[in-house]
Amino acid sequence: MTEQERLLKKINERFIKAFVAFQLLEDDDHILVGLSGGKDSLMLTELLARRSRIQHPRFQVEAIHVRMEDIQYATDTTYLQQFCSNLSVPLHIVTTSFSSPTIPPADLSSPKAVSSVAIPSQPQKPKPPCFLCSWNRRKQLFNIAQELGCNKIALGHHQDDLLHTALMNLLYQGRFATMPARLRMKKMPLQIIRPLCLVPERWIAQYAEMSHYQRQIKVCPYEHDTNRTTARKLYEEAERMNPEVRFSLWNALERDSKLIEEE
Repeated sequence: MTEQERLLKKINERFIKAFVAFQLLEDDDHILVGLSGGKDSLMLTELLARRSRIQHPRFQVEAIHVRMEDIQYATDTTYLQQFCSNLSVPLHIVTTSFSSPTIPPADLSSPKAVSSVAIPSQPQKPKPPCFLCSWNRRKQLFNIAQELGCNKIALGHHQDDLLHTALMNLLYQGRFATMPARLRMKKMPLQIIRPLCLVPERWIAQYAEMSHYQRQIKVCPYEHDTNRTTARKLYEEAERMNPEVRFSLWNALERDSKLIEEE
């Protein structure tokens, strides 16, 4: 086996382990992948496409790429279309924007709230661009998933993302929580799954380099100026102090049942 094949085998083993551990995949699933164009979502699309060719379990995969007009970054949609075409994965490209600097007070963790609440005319405290971008992307994901008849939305968050989120919530919100590997919606027939939740980011970065995944044409200007950046730096410092911190944090999330949730 080549080095790339060995790495893919290692990633795929964690990928399958996540499906089993968190019951992420079942027969007749119709999965919509959020394809941002970054290495993580490209890796997720490739792994799901490969897995869908196996007869058990049987499932269908489609992908969506949401373009946000208000944020000055760019991906090569021609490349994304070709990437998905090579994998026989239908790709839906949606362009949207946010015209107001505010979002109404609502439970934004609820997809029903995201899809049904209108922007009020009364001026409110401006929300940061990252919040607005994420809010509107999430709305598009839920809307398109329902239009296509999908029962699951797959996102490309890897294990490091979940660990950084746990630290970020502790630092800024005073609670111990993260993005779960599986999130079942109570008010609509949808689940959010994160099949890369057991895969370290460095493995994905190595595979992306070996596979010559194309980088974004222009990255988001807010990408390196967020609370998540602070949490990442704190995690890296903790890892230097204790190389086993990844396993300690992950075990804590599992013990507190933070990786499978309902909302």
